[in-house]
Amino acid sequence: MEFSGCRNCRLLAKMLTAGTAVLFTCASTAFAAGIKVIPDSSVIIQVINFIFLIWVMNIILYKPIRKIITERKDKVRGLEGSVDDLNKDALEKDKAFNDGIKDARAKGLFEKDMLVQAASVEEKKMIEEIISRTQANLIEIREKIAKDTEEVRAFLQKDVDSFAEEIGQKILGRVF
Repeated sequence: MEFSGCRNCRLLAKMLTAGTAVLFTCASTAFAAGIKVIPDSSVIIQVINFIFLIWVMNIILYKPIRKIITERKDKVRGLEGSVDDLNKDALEKDKAFNDGIKDARAKGLFEKDMLVQAASVEEKKMIEEIISRTQANLIEIREKIAKDTEEVRAFLQKDVDSFAEEIGQKILGRVF
C-alpha cells in the first residue's frame, strides 16, 4: 500500500474540513449548554500546527518505516525464492543419488549373477574333470584287478592238480 504526498494532502484537507465542522458544531452546542467556546485564530494555528506535524512525521517517521518494511518484504521474498530453489536442488540431488544407488545395485546384481554363472561353469568343468579322472582310474584299477586275477589264476592253475591231489589224500586220509 503506497501513499503519495498529494493523496495525503487531500486526506488531510478532508480531515481538517471535518474537524472544523465538528469544532463549530461543538462550539454552538457548548454555547447552548452555558459553556462559552468561541473559535478564534488559535484554532487555525492549531489546525496548521496539526497539519505541519503530520507532514513532518510523514517525512521523518512514516516514509522511512514504510521503506524499511518494503525492503524487508523484498528481502523475505528473495530469501523465500532462494529457499525454494535450494529445496528443488536438494530434491533433484536426492533423486539423482537414489537413481545412482539403484543403478549401482542393478550393476552389482548383474555382476554377481555373472560371477555366479562363471563359477557354476567352472564348477561343472572341475566336476567333469574329476569324474573323467575317476572313471579313468576306475578303468585302470579294474584292468589291473582283472590282470592280477588272471595272473593269480594262471599261477594257481599250475598248482591246482597238486592241490587237488593233496586235498583228496587228506580227505581220504592217505599220504603219499
